[in-house]
Amino acid sequence: MSDSTPKRFIAGAVCPRCGAMDRVRSWEQHGIRYRDCVSCDFFEQLPIEEESTEELETRVNRIRESQRQSDMQPVRILDPDKSK
Repeated sequence: MSDSTPKRFIAGAVCPRCGAMDRVRSWEQHGIRYRDCVSCDFFEQLPIEEESTEELETRVNRIRESQRQSDMQPVRILDPDKSK
């Protein structure tokens, strides 16, 4: 049992079965995440997935490449000495 974590209550969590708040606890053991409710017989196990390295989609990075290209404009730098 050296690769397990202690059972901890999840603050603010609502049990999906009975609706009780602050009665759900969570722990990990052998690469599996477990959740249960101390008020009813709810029990769930989920495999622990590796965190994704992909960037989350936001309104900023949702812009298509074609829109980026059309929004670009060349900048012309003028030399003040040559303009005379």
